[in-house]
Amino acid sequence: MSKGKMAHNKALFYAACLAIILIWGTAYTLVGFIVDSIEPAWMVAIRTTIAACVLSLYALWRGHRFPAFRDKTWRWYATMGFIGMALPFYLSAQGQIEVDSGLTSILVGVMPLITIVLAHFFVKGEHLTVRKTLGFFIGFAGIIYLFIPVPFKWEMVQNWQSQGLILVTALCYASMTIIAKRAPEIAPSLGAAMMVFSAAIFSVIYVLIYSWGTGFPQTMPPRSALIALLVLSLGATAIAQILYLRLIQISGPSFVSKLAYLVPVASIIAGIIYLDEVFSWRLVGAMLVIFVGLLIAKSEQKPG
Repeated sequence: MSKGKMAHNKALFYAACLAIILIWGTAYTLVGFIVDSIEPAWMVAIRTTIAACVLSLYALWRGHRFPAFRDKTWRWYATMGFIGMALPFYLSAQGQIEVDSGLTSILVGVMPLITIVLAHFFVKGEHLTVRKTLGFFIGFAGIIYLFIPVPFKWEMVQNWQSQGLILVTALCYASMTIIAKRAPEIAPSLGAAMMVFSAAIFSVIYVLIYSWGTGFPQTMPPRSALIALLVLSLGATAIAQILYLRLIQISGPSFVSKLAYLVPVASIIAGIIYLDEVFSWRLVGAMLVIFVGLLIAKSEQKPG
């Protein structure tokens, strides 16, 4: 391969890395904007339906075919679609009605620490070590810091319930990671399409039941909210999945997982610029404590 070709491929690789950081980082900003105008249940149903169409077409374009619905593979990927997409998308959106996008990204960012603990119990050969345990408790200290008000009182912050919903979101993502380790291996693009297709079905069923009891929307949301929802659906839910799978093929999962460390930074900046969120050194301090916990917990893992 010529030097020019190598330089071009390297530039494309770093462009893809930057794109996925920006897409993931601004996803919480978009959700924070959308939930002011659109109910979380409707947002998730529309988001997953659009993404399901895009990813299904992409999988078919790649030459894959969906298995028959009676195939046991569907059970695994439908479960991941519910636990890893439909449920956490809804919980995080519900939480973001009160919680800023930057804080949301930090709370969701503890997912790798939760995964380490779950893997000890559910994944063969994955055991808690002194270093992993130390990293978990350091990261957990950062979370506790976010739940304690300033000035210090023996009570929790006012929006602790909403922050709790977002922590459950991190638990959902961690659980999906564990399930994915045990699921039958199929082409990544097909697996992503099956997951989001299942998530769309769950989300649409829920929003219809929810709206049957509370009433269907009577007015159209603002055009800006609809555009933001379209961008979220195509970007963070569809295109990001394709980029994510491609980067894993090129550089491996360990490198791609490190990109997640930059997502809260991008999210905080985007929230300040587009949603007028307030910059907080407390938030930065908690983020750094959590990052230290992650680095300690992962420092003994083999590269891959």
